Amino acid sequence: MKQEQFKKVVLPLRDKLISYAQRLLGNMEDSEDIIQEVFLKLWYMREELDQYQSLPALSVEITKNLCLNRLKVRQREFVSPDSLVLESDFPSPYLQLEEKDKVEKVMRIIDHLPNLQQTVLRMKHVDGFEVDEIAEITGSSPEAIRMNLSRARKQVKSLFFKMERE
Repeated sequence: MKQEQFKKVVLPLRDKLISYAQRLLGNMEDSEDIIQEVFLKLWYMREELDQYQSLPALSVEITKNLCLNRLKVRQREFVSPDSLVLESDFPSPYLQLEEKDKVEKVMRIIDHLPNLQQTVLRMKHVDGFEVDEIAEITGSSPEAIRMNLSRARKQVKSLFFKMERE
């Protein structure tokens, strides 16, 4: 599918998909982010789109799956072990600052990883995607995704402990 045909066929679905995502997520900003991801996924699939009987149905299905993934991530954040801690168990401001510094170090390390490792690591641990979903989105095999995740984690761990010793 060429760019012009993609624009004519896919872009008119935007309002319907935004509405659907907003019903599922209850948040306009998240809905718009999801629709951008849907369009990106469809763009990468553009050569195979002719194989599907209904492009609107495929778009709705992708939107639903991405919304459900987003809700899973939200749920993990909402019901994290930290949220179950009693007030008296909150770490001191010093410990909170130290933890924040560690997170910032890890994010800086991730920023210096090769692009594919960065993307895969963020999709898995920040966005909450499963290995099979990442493989589908990136066009790689699940084994390649697992290998890149392993290498990225090993690199982050190694560099983080090296920075901690310094």
